[in-house]
Amino acid sequence: MTASSQLVATRPPQEDAGPGPRRPQRQAGWWFPYAIVAPAVLLELAIHIIPMLTGIYISFIELTKFYIRRWSEAPVVGLENYGIALDFSSTVGKQLLHSFLITCAFTVLVVGISWGLGMAAAVALQKPFRSRAVWRTLFLVPYALPLYAGIITWNFMFQRDTGVVNHVLVDQLGLGGGQRPFWLIGSNAFVSLVVVAIWRMWPFAFLMLMAGLQSIPHDVYEASALDGASPWRQWRRITLPMLGSVNVVLLLVMFLWVFNDFNTPYVLFGTAQPPAGDLISFRIYNSSFLTWDFGVGSAMSVLLLLFLLLVTAVYLLATRKTRANNA
Repeated sequence: MTASSQLVATRPPQEDAGPGPRRPQRQAGWWFPYAIVAPAVLLELAIHIIPMLTGIYISFIELTKFYIRRWSEAPVVGLENYGIALDFSSTVGKQLLHSFLITCAFTVLVVGISWGLGMAAAVALQKPFRSRAVWRTLFLVPYALPLYAGIITWNFMFQRDTGVVNHVLVDQLGLGGGQRPFWLIGSNAFVSLVVVAIWRMWPFAFLMLMAGLQSIPHDVYEASALDGASPWRQWRRITLPMLGSVNVVLLLVMFLWVFNDFNTPYVLFGTAQPPAGDLISFRIYNSSFLTWDFGVGSAMSVLLLLFLLLVTAVYLLATRKTRANNA
């Protein structure tokens, strides 16, 4: 027997090739991450997604008080509810436009002043000094208080005859010529609404900006001080640029919260909403639950959602382009 025949004889038989590579078997406990995320997904569907889709569906039907008990039989009207909401020559359209303008002015004032107060407080408390922790705690008290308790307290303070606001301004400071103004009705209702919203919102801006300032090295300020930079120049050239990402998110979140604010006017004024404080969220509430026209109210809600999505998209694109140009 030759050597080649011996090699062939001693070579082990090859196994038959299978159909292809087999899938790796799942490890034990592969389902556990999905089980952890499942409750959050289900709650998100139940609290946000399903109500939003339901509201969009209601905006296309004539859901009035005549169809509340059998809402599934409400006739489909297409875009008629949107036409009623956007018809600015009608009463409903004029009221919605007035509420939209009031809400825009309210949002600009509250967001701008709250951000300014929060920035000033954060910069003032950036350097360590005695009792800094006490001041930080005091500044965060409005944000820590329950929302309804704080607004109800402001409601008592704004009372014409027994409120502390008129007592301080008229009785002690002698302002207003001895006349006690009404703060919860008339044109002053807008002022009281803005004051309460700022009191509630600015501690949040202070907290976010204070956290952002902690990431800025103190060596940068010390080096700029040695070069002769004033505090104002340090704030413009160091603080603002390094807080760019924080401000982008902070201003957007504050805008969305304030523009959608319903609790502040509802608790402050009740159902008797004065025209000067008629925010768009309360206008949608009136159109839905006081006049029982849920179709038009849902159409207003969808229009508000589209407006906020448009503003958010434009804002993010503008800020991204600005940061790219600065880089």
